[in-house]
Amino acid sequence: MSELIRKPETLEKAQKEVRQVLSGRTQITEKDLEKLTYLKMVIKETLRLHPSAPLLLRECQETCLVLGYKVPAGTRVIINGYGLGRDERYWVDAEEFKPERFADGSVDYRGNNFEYLPFGSGRRVCPGMNFGYASVEVGLTHLLYYFDWKLPKGMKAEEVDMRATAGIATQRLSPLFMIATPAAPLP
Repeated sequence: MSELIRKPETLEKAQKEVRQVLSGRTQITEKDLEKLTYLKMVIKETLRLHPSAPLLLRECQETCLVLGYKVPAGTRVIINGYGLGRDERYWVDAEEFKPERFADGSVDYRGNNFEYLPFGSGRRVCPGMNFGYASVEVGLTHLLYYFDWKLPKGMKAEEVDMRATAGIATQRLSPLFMIATPAAPLP
């Protein structure tokens, strides 16, 4: 929601898609979620910029060479998932929130694209990946369908504090306050 409120045109596009797909209904089905292609791009882009676990701990299974350094088998390494998601070698305008970058569908969150690892990869991929993604998808769908959103007291989008805590898991440094106005009857 922080990224969406900072980009009103993106918020509007996501809301339009959700409201068009649900079209006056109050129950969301799996078939509805399959149709929410732009919403999926918004979630992927959010996970790219704000992975919940930005540092991934792994152990080398075999000796390898990384950037000219020999890394012996059994060495524990930390992969900077946060840094990968903002690496200009992989992402054009890496610091910008642009859901459209996922439009071609070639990059997925399941751990097969090593420039994008919001849930890790391989044997140590997050076991709750599908549940976590679905929870965000359903929750965000409800927020966008049932409410219109704006910032309080004339606050401007560029004033939203996007700083996050550092650590094993990340969260916003300061809370996000928004005004929700009902846009559809609640179930």
